[in-house]
Amino acid sequence: LQVLGFEVDTVNSVQFSNHTGYAHWKGQVLNSDELHELYEGLKLNMVNRYDYVLTGYTRDTSFLAMVVDIVQELKQQNSNLVYVCDPVMGDKWNGEGSMYVPKDLLPVYRDKVVPVADIITPNQFEAELLTGRKIHTEKEALEVMDMLHAMGPETVVITSSDLQAPLGNDYLIALGSHRKTKADGTKMTQRIRVESPKVDAVFVGTGDLFAAMLLAWTHKHPNNLKVACEKTVSAMQHVLQRTIKSAKVQAGEGNKPNSAQLELRMVQSKKDIENPEIIVKATVL
Repeated sequence: LQVLGFEVDTVNSVQFSNHTGYAHWKGQVLNSDELHELYEGLKLNMVNRYDYVLTGYTRDTSFLAMVVDIVQELKQQNSNLVYVCDPVMGDKWNGEGSMYVPKDLLPVYRDKVVPVADIITPNQFEAELLTGRKIHTEKEALEVMDMLHAMGPETVVITSSDLQAPLGNDYLIALGSHRKTKADGTKMTQRIRVESPKVDAVFVGTGDLFAAMLLAWTHKHPNNLKVACEKTVSAMQHVLQRTIKSAKVQAGEGNKPNSAQLELRMVQSKKDIENPEIIVKATVL
């Protein structure tokens, strides 16, 4: 976000030695009182004026509830504030979904967080959890996105899915839907499908990168979800391809790269993040 010209105030929901994709990690998890204290400091200095709030990985229900309180307060000050929420709860492996945060976070996301969010970026499994509906086809995915719109957010992007891609098995489908109310009160929905080449590795942090870039590119292209998603997904591809190439070199011929070798090559991809060459096109549905 800073590379793309945003002034960012960061609150770490966790302070860990490394991400949790490694065998071991040490550190602290911020609780809701500590989050509240940090926010109070910003408020006392009257610097709690924001255009965007972006949230990702959280493990604690009271922390998440505090986020909702803060977002609501910030929206009272600035009715144009956009809250981008990546509802990080779990994912699918070999077709089976499982949660990697405590299960009691789901009702908080569903009943409190999503209704105050403007943009949400769930993966397929998270979209299914939030709506209580399974997705087997693209039509069902669009219906689930409509259900998510009805809960509050104007923009819904299902960042990855196990749907069959028209381009074939080597591609991953993401779907986007932007609903806006026109001046005469009618609602208009723009929907897109993005197919990007699969990269054969498990990366950690791709969801965070996706949500941050989607925030930036929807800011720069507010009424064009197609272009915003093309830039976001193309930049992701550049980062992932650079990462896997470098990881394979480090691991050596025939060896599987480890967590350290698969750390996203963010710094090395600065130019691609700032000005991504569009290598993935979106289809308007």
